[in-house]
Amino acid sequence: MAVLPLRVRTFRAVWRVRSVLVLAFGPLVLLPLALSTREAACAYVILLMALFWCTEVLPLAVTALLPTILFPVLGIMQSKDVCTQYLRDSNMLFMGGLMVAVAVEHRNLHKRIALKVLLLVGVRPALLMLGFMGVTAFLSMWISNTATAAMMVPIVHAVLEQLHRHDDGEEGRLKASDDAAGKQSAFVVRVPEADASAGTGECGERTGEDGGVPKTTRDDATMSSLKPPPQDKPPSVPKVNSSSVVCALEVEEDDGLDEERKRLSKGLLLSVCYAASIGGIATLTGTGPNLVLLGQMSQLFPHSGGVINSASWFAFAFPTMMMMLAMAWILLQQVFIGRSLRRAWSCGAGQAAKERAARDAIAEEYRRLGHMTYGEASVLALFLLMVALWFTREPRFVDGWASRTFNADAEFVTDATVSLMVALLLFVLPSQPPKYLRCWRHDSDPDAQVTRDPAPPLLTWKVAQAKIPWNIVLLLGGGFALAKGSEESGLSRWLGSQMTPLHSIPPWATSVVLCLLTATFTECASNVATATLLLPVLASMSQSISVNPLYVMIPCTLSASFAFMLPVATPPNAIVFSSGYLKVADMAKTGVVMNIIGIACISMAINTWGRVLFSLDSFPEWANATTPI
Repeated sequence: MAVLPLRVRTFRAVWRVRSVLVLAFGPLVLLPLALSTREAACAYVILLMALFWCTEVLPLAVTALLPTILFPVLGIMQSKDVCTQYLRDSNMLFMGGLMVAVAVEHRNLHKRIALKVLLLVGVRPALLMLGFMGVTAFLSMWISNTATAAMMVPIVHAVLEQLHRHDDGEEGRLKASDDAAGKQSAFVVRVPEADASAGTGECGERTGEDGGVPKTTRDDATMSSLKPPPQDKPPSVPKVNSSSVVCALEVEEDDGLDEERKRLSKGLLLSVCYAASIGGIATLTGTGPNLVLLGQMSQLFPHSGGVINSASWFAFAFPTMMMMLAMAWILLQQVFIGRSLRRAWSCGAGQAAKERAARDAIAEEYRRLGHMTYGEASVLALFLLMVALWFTREPRFVDGWASRTFNADAEFVTDATVSLMVALLLFVLPSQPPKYLRCWRHDSDPDAQVTRDPAPPLLTWKVAQAKIPWNIVLLLGGGFALAKGSEESGLSRWLGSQMTPLHSIPPWATSVVLCLLTATFTECASNVATATLLLPVLASMSQSISVNPLYVMIPCTLSASFAFMLPVATPPNAIVFSSGYLKVADMAKTGVVMNIIGIACISMAINTWGRVLFSLDSFPEWANATTPI
């Protein structure tokens, strides 16, 4: 049995002691709050959950269950009212969208889309990075950023392997040709005996006439030895230490090549993890904080009239995502590929073979997928149907298909209804073509084998149960319970009254400061937990200073997804960091700039098209705290 190093054992012991101290003394230190008013009791629950979420002494989903115990015990809410918060409409929307995403992943449709786009974009360094970022961002809009990064990183490794393998082969061919040229030049120009009699150098290679020195270096040394010496010195033949020249040149070339490889590898890997986090902000189901915002709006502002839905959110967040993706691509290209257009766009000699090698690697992966199966086509059709129904349900600028048919009197049909309907079809429709579509059957389709047994559905519950992150459902429910408890206890009104002095600060400045705080906090805590803790407070602050709540809630929701600095900040960062190419310093230096870029893009978006889309210049009636409910 291997013995762990002393440093590791010490760290683990300290970590266990810290967990015990937080679990034992954290509730006791904060206990005086729970023994005073209802507002203070609710604050006690929120602070305790924040402590547990930040230190992770308990699993995040387990901490999210604390309101089911503490709210009834402290007299804040009844148990039946707390428990109903854990399966609200937003949670069902999340589950339906996740089931469709699991079906896409289960049928390998996401990999087919990714490889096809990479083949279309090309494999020059700048275009290759752009292709990886575009594909990753698009997939992260619909499936989890963790699954997207886990799928894209092996593809990045396969492409890098082909590029590096070609570099090694090209280097070997160039060295062989240089050796041959050296032998040939030995017969043209006579090398002095002092050089020919040299033994074996430090590199372990013969350093005589064919000592491996590049032809230009060897000829320059020889010609310099044939020049007439100065008149004040006796004629002599200088001795050239060819072994040191060989070693110095080889080390310099190897270091330069290895450094270029490392920079390209770091750039491509960082592009994947950054795009996975950026892409999720474009859709409501793309990442957890977006769903937290949707649930908090319906919880805190029930008369908002569905101002946040799939269509309105996409209209605002998708251009923001595209702008930030372009800025991230420019940053990574400048830092890791180089400012030279010749290097960035691979215009130099010898690059065509490298491009062919990388393209062949991607094409080979695509060929292994075979023809598109009936199951893949069915999942793709259902996915497109869900997206179309989402965007046309309540577009807001015109009446949607549900405006007059279902939602004339109340909002009976929501985005959750659409996602669950499509998810239900996944468990009903078969994964094999019916008899009248036998022409679809291919030899490469494993699901198209003719059997007497009934065809399995597109998605089975066993697969869905294994791949759906149920902990996120509990996290969202815990956030909704906290928001409801803050409202019932009066904590939200108390916080709003304390923030009245912020009325003198311009709203855009307040938004920027809050985005900075959110981006900093989310580096240490879960993005869902960050949004859960901050959004109710921001809603109360907005009501106290008579600012549209969306003016600060939307920017902070987006900032909660921008955890670019630390490997532990988000799962895509951890997946990329585990590849071994990156150091913490690499991620931190580039991540700081990415956070600044993200906040700048959000501020620009919320103050331009966001103002028009959500009418941010006026304080809405649905946000008025005195409006009767």
